[in-house]
Amino acid sequence: MRNFSVDGAGFGLRRSMMGENLETGAVDFLEVAPENWIGVGGRYGRWFREYTERFPFLLHGLSLSIGAPEPLDMELVGAIKKFIQQHNIRGYSEHLSYCSDHGHLYDLLPIPFTQEAVMYVSERIRMVQDALGERIAMENVSYYAAPGQEMSELAFLTAVLQEADCDLLLDVNNIYVNSINHRYDPLEFLSALPTERIRYAHIAGHYDEAEDLKVDTHGAAVIDPVWELLERAYEIHGVVPTLLERDFNIPPIATLLEEVGRIKTIQASQQVEENYALNRR
Repeated sequence: MRNFSVDGAGFGLRRSMMGENLETGAVDFLEVAPENWIGVGGRYGRWFREYTERFPFLLHGLSLSIGAPEPLDMELVGAIKKFIQQHNIRGYSEHLSYCSDHGHLYDLLPIPFTQEAVMYVSERIRMVQDALGERIAMENVSYYAAPGQEMSELAFLTAVLQEADCDLLLDVNNIYVNSINHRYDPLEFLSALPTERIRYAHIAGHYDEAEDLKVDTHGAAVIDPVWELLERAYEIHGVVPTLLERDFNIPPIATLLEEVGRIKTIQASQQVEENYALNRR
């Protein structure tokens, strides 16, 4: 039995939701980007403190830029560590990508899938883990080009997880998007991931640019093939805490909670199947 720092289903908390009456029990946990909240005071700071006292929280970073050529921003890492302590945060994750090169690039860019990059990125992940005093989770990201590719996305991801000895934030929508854009079998990819390293999962909507080009936007409802892939993820790896992401075109809270409720329904169904299988042994 794996121990997770949070349980059930949650969603990403955004400032535009301030003032919403989110009842305890409606969601099991919440997630924010630390860069959007570190140092925030006033009514937003009070509102955030109220929520961190009522709900378990996770952090999902935006600007660590783990694959960038420039030195790590250890000042940011220190601020994140303090923020984790201040708000009793249950865990920190980041993107397996980079977003800076002597200045912020405002996009998540792909790290070359090479052995040299595996070693470089893994060393930087270990530095962050040592500074924080805890393991972090790296997210499998969507990407639209693979410069200098010497290995597959799957081989690169699993090599980094092993070499850095870190956890995985499993983004189900990114697997779906990448499987269409780069023409691979999403179930083969999903099945090959190391179960023991999965800390939690993300699910989100995307934009259909064309039949063979999907863009990860977090700006739409989750589509049925992605829901089905989440079900298969649970079948393969067991039920893991799962978070709904929505970054723009944010609907009313009630609509978001319907999608969170669908996550809970899928989780409960899979747990029933797991319990039935255990009882038959």
